[in-house]
Amino acid sequence: MSRLTAINPEAATGAAAELFAKIKKAAGRVPNAYATVGTHSPAALGAILGVEAVLASSSLAKADIEIIKLAVSEVAGCDYCIAAHTLMGKFAGLSPEVMKEVRAGTATGDAKRDALVRFVRTLVQTHGTVAAEELDVVRAAGYSEQQVIEVALAIASITFTNLVNRVNDTTLDFPVVA
Repeated sequence: MSRLTAINPEAATGAAAELFAKIKKAAGRVPNAYATVGTHSPAALGAILGVEAVLASSSLAKADIEIIKLAVSEVAGCDYCIAAHTLMGKFAGLSPEVMKEVRAGTATGDAKRDALVRFVRTLVQTHGTVAAEELDVVRAAGYSEQQVIEVALAIASITFTNLVNRVNDTTLDFPVVA
């Protein structure tokens, strides 16, 4: 059960109401995580939605963005984001098997995807400067320097929601992932 309060998005006013209306128009509903953030900081919700808009128009494929978010959420242990991005991964064309492999950090059979997962996991599981060889591997797999920057942005975005959901223990409103 969620630990932080959240208003019913239909009862929101001001900036929160405007953001909730945009989310509902795009997604059909306001997920619990966004309701919580918007209740307490419409500015934070607006910022994260802005980051998501940048990612949506980035050079990364939708499937790559979901792979990043699944890998980071698994490392962080965020059950809410794992559930949300498993559903989004399905919409992005990822199979259940591939998503399980991404979460586990095991080979998926796609060298480019596997290099991305390895790079993401390295970034979130280590400290200090990443070894040049790690960057070389992801570039050799076909990711541009622009995409490396966009990978970092995707990691930053999902890290924010992971942290909120871990603090809040946000009530799942996505299908549970086994």
